[in-house]
Amino acid sequence: MTPKQLISLVPKLVKYNMKIIFAGKFFWFLLAAFGFFAYFMFNSAWNRQMVNEGAIYGMLIFPSMLLIFYPTVFGIQNDEDSRILEIIFGIPNYRYKVWGVRLLMIYLIVFVILLVFSYIGTLLLWPVNELEMSAQLMFPVLFFGNMAFMFSTITRSGNGTAVIMIVLGIVLMIFMNATNMKHTFWNVFLNPFDVPRDFHPLIWQSVLLKSRIFLAVASVVWLLIGLLNLQRREKFV
Repeated sequence: MTPKQLISLVPKLVKYNMKIIFAGKFFWFLLAAFGFFAYFMFNSAWNRQMVNEGAIYGMLIFPSMLLIFYPTVFGIQNDEDSRILEIIFGIPNYRYKVWGVRLLMIYLIVFVILLVFSYIGTLLLWPVNELEMSAQLMFPVLFFGNMAFMFSTITRSGNGTAVIMIVLGIVLMIFMNATNMKHTFWNVFLNPFDVPRDFHPLIWQSVLLKSRIFLAVASVVWLLIGLLNLQRREKFV
């Protein structure tokens, strides 16, 4: 295949995979994510709450989870509904390439959307570094996105995976909001822009660094487990 043919093939490949990943529902999830973000901004302005970078991060964390929810939770089921699982498993190691590319595309799209949302937050509420804000949000996005992908390879059901992720999300939110966990590196929802007053800056930077390492390592573990589960061809076909 010549470079020219490859370049012409890339947009078609991206469009085809996006259609399968989001199953024609991407617009609605994007609209819902923006709707929640707009509501959080309006509520903050209406109640005259103190707004800073930490507040913008808090407003964006739920929309970012919403953006990543559908494509990772229902990805395997969408493949089954589209009747392409047989094709994916029919070519050796092809499934790893397919899902590796798909996850990369999903995360790139979510990152770009978060850049836009951060820019809107800068225009309407408080000036933030859009690149830094989006990069920090990608750590929990990768953590929960890869976890959802892992569970989807275990349950092979979008609805089953959705129930598991919602329950885990609620449990984690309750557990991480405890006083002794809120500002530790184990908190997956740790707000890097909400610096505690009783923390020395060097200690806070250490906690933040450990938090990001923990999320990154856990994300890789979830991804590897999910890819290893794809070796069990008999469970999917």
